[in-house]
Amino acid sequence: MMSEPTSLSFQRDYAAVLAARLSEPRRLLHVVAGPRQVGKTTLVQQVLAEFDRPSVFVSADEPALRDTAWLAAQWERARLVAKDAGKRGAVLALDEVQKVPGWSEAVKRLWDEDTRARLPLRVVLLGSAPLLVQRGLAESLAGRFEILHLPHWSFAEMRAAFGYSLEQYLYFGGYHGAAPLMDDPPRWRRYLLDALVETTIARDVLLLTRVDKPALLRRLFELGCRYSGQVLSYTKMLGQLHDAGNTTTLAHYLELLAGAGMLTGLPKFSAAAVRSRGSSPKLQAFNTALLTAQSGLTPSEARADREFWGRLTESAVGAHLANAAACGVCELFYWREGNREVDFVQRAGRRIVAIEVKIGRAPVAHSGLAAFSEAFKPKRTLLVGGDGIPVEEFLSRPVIDWLQP
Repeated sequence: MMSEPTSLSFQRDYAAVLAARLSEPRRLLHVVAGPRQVGKTTLVQQVLAEFDRPSVFVSADEPALRDTAWLAAQWERARLVAKDAGKRGAVLALDEVQKVPGWSEAVKRLWDEDTRARLPLRVVLLGSAPLLVQRGLAESLAGRFEILHLPHWSFAEMRAAFGYSLEQYLYFGGYHGAAPLMDDPPRWRRYLLDALVETTIARDVLLLTRVDKPALLRRLFELGCRYSGQVLSYTKMLGQLHDAGNTTTLAHYLELLAGAGMLTGLPKFSAAAVRSRGSSPKLQAFNTALLTAQSGLTPSEARADREFWGRLTESAVGAHLANAAACGVCELFYWREGNREVDFVQRAGRRIVAIEVKIGRAPVAHSGLAAFSEAFKPKRTLLVGGDGIPVEEFLSRPVIDWLQP
């Protein structure tokens, strides 16, 4: 039985990180970045509500109504608050700032003015990291910002906030906003597809990036959910999608979906970086809810389908790792040579960890792990599921724990 939703009162660990950074002397712009519906706005508002300095929070979520004049007016408003607060200063939080045309040059000018005036106005920018970088962080604001990445909610967080069991997490995934709808699966599914999937594609990808074939991008996302956990060459994907486009376009669209926190393609692990980049990708969804919503299966039907449930479980392990990789904890790969395979390979600096997931498969010797160990000498090899680490334990712990000796 799921407990009453408490996401507004539940505070992610990232809140303490942001609070600590805001408590430091004013040096850098603070960027809170992550996919849609991971709680960026809520987290920043929680931090500001408990912070010992006054704050101004504004949103540019309606791009047609916002321009740099609006941005400058909000900044001036925050400056007045900061001046009234004296040495303590204040905080200005700008949500969805990337939707303001020309925002980065305006922010650079205003920030530099405050720096010269020694005004203690701290600034938080919220949005999608790839879009922010693409639209000005990397160029206009180089050297002036620090990013705090917010990934999808983990099993440990959904369990703490909503009382999710492992089975509930595997099916309903890590969308905290959808948690109150889990007792009505058809309604939950429509919310996922309409309010999250379509909104993310339409507003966070197509509206802000040039995409010549939007229908192809949507079909690629659906294909990726259907084949999450499997290795597919771009040529085979084009065949499945019945499109005469080129593989470069498909690879670019997969990068856009990864930037939106929906679907990524893991490269094959290789000692040579060039070989790794040119490999066929292993498709991996960032949230298992995307798989179940696309499948149309009810929770009981999904659980009864052993093949689907096994793939869902492996995808949950992959999503746990992929979200950590998106936050910079590690790099993530798969490995395959002939018929020997390792499901996931983590790399952080010189530390390499090989992970095999054993769910709903016939008992086999772990020849993939053995062959990989002989070739690359990883720090650790992990078996998740079966007679190895229980899936619930693996998902309950931060990914960085598994990188330790």
